[in-house]
This record gives sequence, C-alpha cells and structure tokens, in this order.
Amino acid sequence: MTTQHFDILIIGAGLSGIGMACHLKQQCPNKYFAILERRQAMGGTWDLFRYPGIRSDSDMASFGYDFHPWDGLSVLADGDSIRQYIQQTAKTFHVQDTVQYSLKIDHANWDSAQQLWTLEAINETDESRQQFTCQYLIPCTGYYNYDQGYRPSFKAEEQFKGDILHPQQWPKDYDYTNKKIVVIGSGATAVTIVPAMADKAAHVTMLQRSPSYIFSIPSEDGITKFLSYFLPNRWVFSLARSRNIFLQRTMFKAAKKWPNALRKLLLSAVKKHLPQDFDMRHFSPHYQPWDQRLCAVPDGDLFEAITQGKASVVTDNIKTFTETGIQLESGEHLEADIIITATGLNLQALGGMSLSIDHKNLKLNEHMTYKGVLAENIPNIAWIFGYTNAPWTLKADLSANYLCRLFNYMDENEFHVAMPKNESEIALDETIMDEMASGYVLRAKNILPRQGKTLPWRVLNKYEVDKKILLKKPIADGILHFEKKHSLQMASKAG
Repeated sequence: MTTQHFDILIIGAGLSGIGMACHLKQQCPNKYFAILERRQAMGGTWDLFRYPGIRSDSDMASFGYDFHPWDGLSVLADGDSIRQYIQQTAKTFHVQDTVQYSLKIDHANWDSAQQLWTLEAINETDESRQQFTCQYLIPCTGYYNYDQGYRPSFKAEEQFKGDILHPQQWPKDYDYTNKKIVVIGSGATAVTIVPAMADKAAHVTMLQRSPSYIFSIPSEDGITKFLSYFLPNRWVFSLARSRNIFLQRTMFKAAKKWPNALRKLLLSAVKKHLPQDFDMRHFSPHYQPWDQRLCAVPDGDLFEAITQGKASVVTDNIKTFTETGIQLESGEHLEADIIITATGLNLQALGGMSLSIDHKNLKLNEHMTYKGVLAENIPNIAWIFGYTNAPWTLKADLSANYLCRLFNYMDENEFHVAMPKNESEIALDETIMDEMASGYVLRAKNILPRQGKTLPWRVLNKYEVDKKILLKKPIADGILHFEKKHSLQMASKAG
C-alpha cells in the first residue's frame, strides 16, 4: 500500500473544499496540501444533484466566495452555473491539480507520538487501498449523506405502477413529458422541482404535510445591472455582496425580534402572487419564520405555475399508495404516473469517516465545537461548516481565513499541534444545528458535535460577530493549547 504525505489534507472538492484550498494558496503558500474527493468530478453538491431546476437557495452575490466574487446577474443561479463557477475558481487560483478523485476515506487515526493523522482510503475506481498522512486534517464534506437521501417508506408503495424517484438519485435524461407528477415535500427542493417540471408535465402536484415559508425574489439583479453601466465590475459586485449580506442579516434579526410581523409580511406577499380565491392555508406554516429555512423562488415561478393551472398544492397526510397514485387521509386520491419523494436529507458527519486517537475510537457527538471550526480535545482537525440561516459560504470563508491565521501563527511560533481544551462543565445537549427545527436536523441529534453554554464553545450563526471572533480575536486565548514538534528521541520515548 502506498503512503502519501502532506502538510494539510482537505476532504471534499465541493464549494467548501475548493474555497479552503484557494485560501491556503493565497495565505499559506508554503503549505503542501491535497484535496481528496470521493466523486470523479469537482463540485460536490453541485455535481451530485441533477434534478430539474436545481439551483441555489441563497442569492449568488453572498453565496459566492469573498476572494472571487460571483460576477453574474442571476440572483439564484442554476446548478450547472454554480458547478462551473467552482471549477473556474479552482483553475483561477491553481488548485485544480491538487485534487485526487475516487477516494473514499474510511478512517483517520491521530498518532500522538508521530503527531500525524493517518488516513485509510479506498479508490472506488479499482478498489485498491491507499494511505495518506498529514499534519493537519480539514474535512469539507458538508453535513449530509451523498449515498442516500432521506426516504421514508410509505404504506403499499410497492403497488404503485409508475416510477418513484428521489431528487438525490435523479436518472440521467429522464423523460417526464405529459406525465402526471406528484412531488412529496414542501422544502427548497420541492418548490424548485414543481415549476421546473410544470411546462413539460401534464400536471404537477406538490403534496405537503405542512407548508413552508416561500417568498419571491427577482431572477436578475437589476440594481447591479444598472450600476455596471457606470462603475467598474469589481466595485459593483462587491457592493452587491455587502448589500445582500446586510439585507439577509436584517431579515433574520427581524424574524427573531418581530416574528408575527414578518410572518404577516411574508404571507401578504404570497397572497399577491396567487388567484383571489386561493386557500392560503397551503402557504401558512405553523411555525415562525426562520425556525426553518425560508424558501426563495425566482420571479414567483411556483406561484405562476399554480395560477396558470400547471401545478397545484395539496396539504394532507398520505394514507397509502395505490396502483395509480396516492390515497390521502382526507379521502382524496391523487392520480400520478411519477411520484417524487423530495423528503429531505440524511445527515452525516465528516462524510462518513470515523476518527480515532492512538487507535481509540472517537464519537464526534461527545465533543464540543470551538469557534464552530475546531473540535474539543481533538488535535489538528478542523471542519468547514457553513451557515444554516444564511448563505453557506459566508461562514466557510470566515472559517478558512481563521485556519490560515492559525497555521501562520503556528509556523511563526514553531508549533506543530493545536487543540482546544475545555476544563469546565459547560457542555450542553445541543448540536451545532439545533437552532433549526427541520426534520433532518432533529434526526441527527446523535451525529453532530455539541456546543456549550458560552463562547468559544457556542455556534452563534451571526455573521458580524463571527467576523470579529474568527478574523480579529487573538489566536492564543488560553483555551487553544499548542505543542512543539517532537524530536525523534522524544517520539521514540513516547512510543
């Protein structure tokens, strides 16, 4: 078995992994690093998902990297455009050749004597085993299982004579022309698929157990388009990013401070897009805004499909599948040729990789997160984990910048190991995503790392505060402990 050694290993060549690599290239040019990617292409989520209409659910001005701004006018970009943006960013910053593909990482062990991580991998192309070692390990694998989405079982689903599809495993070149389609779900995926399929399908029905908050935004950034006639692009897109971050943060704060007022505003905006006699209970959630993510639709495309009669919304519970569709508890029967289960994600930590220290297995859910980036009592590991209440990349960029600060500090002081230590009883039975009440979050209670009562062990999800914590606060804070590199003699004695 061959072994390759690197200063830093990044796991995942998606939005976070490519971003981390670009930050390293710019801020830590002496670091020898590689990106290990399980898939055979770059792009992560944006290479995996290929269902009709796949697009961002955050505006691209703030979803793009801070060091390489999105320079398009689309507010919510399609999946192909985002994948190309990631690939073009990798090429611009010369990190595309650092990616090694088709590598599934099974396990990573920290050797205290050697002060190294050893990773065991399988090459899924030829089933060969490979080994890697590194000083610092950075998983950038997101938080869900790439192999399988969340797929609840339904009574008598085997009776259904049509196709049952999950968006995460969408068949290539699938033809749904003139088909009756039922989409089970009410989240970002469902509200994307329904209008995207409505033009070709006979009819599309969105079947939901409970509604989500949905709001319409322009498909094109008119302000940026106007300013681009007079100002340099660099200024224009930087301004768009700052403006959109401010608007998002303001909206989120308003949701927490005046939830009833924002609820009224959101529902009023939806009502304006729909026919006068439309039953608004289909778009009136039982929870307050931002208890779960809001769903954005460009130019109200979902509402337009409903108004034109190409799509409809049904709020009910499923009683059973039938040969020709779905029988609801209300007694209504939905005819279908195709049923799409847009039922969400299965969460997974570290891309399914297990961890150990000196071959003693670790459970990530027994460790708190430090500044949302490092792990309590685990040496030389960090993860890039974006925001759940704002564009993912805002936090990913802050975290990558912090890590580059950390690496440079360690090099300047000849430190080889960094590990946050907690010596007080502040751990809570809360995960780093507990602020969200979404089903996929509740199902992952025993997977995700914990947080504590106070900083730096709490995840704030506040961009302006995180900016100060990660970019301005001193690296050395008395909580983050450092070790010098062992000499060979010391390592021998430790063994």
